Amino acid sequence: MTTKPGPRARGATVWLTGLPSAGKTTIARHLGERLEAEGRRVEILDGDEIRRFLSAGLGFSRADRNTNVQRIGLVSEVLARNGVLSVVPVIAPYADSREAVRKRHEASATPYVEVHVATPVDVCSERDVKGLYARQAAGRLTGLTGVDDPYEPPADPDLVLATQSQTPEESADAVYAVLAERGLV
Repeated sequence: MTTKPGPRARGATVWLTGLPSAGKTTIARHLGERLEAEGRRVEILDGDEIRRFLSAGLGFSRADRNTNVQRIGLVSEVLARNGVLSVVPVIAPYADSREAVRKRHEASATPYVEVHVATPVDVCSERDVKGLYARQAAGRLTGLTGVDDPYEPPADPDLVLATQSQTPEESADAVYAVLAERGLV
């Protein structure tokens, strides 16, 4: 007996925006593991990896940050349009850059979920996963998003996560719930 293949899984982009050390990548990994365990095609487009390879040579000026976000947005939209759940833990500090990515998704009728990982800067500074806050405080780093460079929080995100009061697993579960509510898992 042969079986018909099931309907093609619907892709989507899940963009996790927030300050450095907010927990974006950790949440993305937990979410990705859960989705993969359910048999979904998932790709995590980590901001640090993208900067090393796809956006090598870009700096941290507003224009370069915008270019980086648009490149990531294009890759994510193409993946999502082709049935992949694309999870994007990328700071994307400027509202207009994120809005351009959202519009790209809307133009291709590709689902887009914006999640604000709204961890307060003092909590991020305590976590300081990459030592950025310590280097900035010591005067060895300038242009740190949310400290001496702007971060424009989303005005109307699909979900806000307060990671200072929940575990990464709970945050990932909250994102999963939004995806389920929209029929994307």
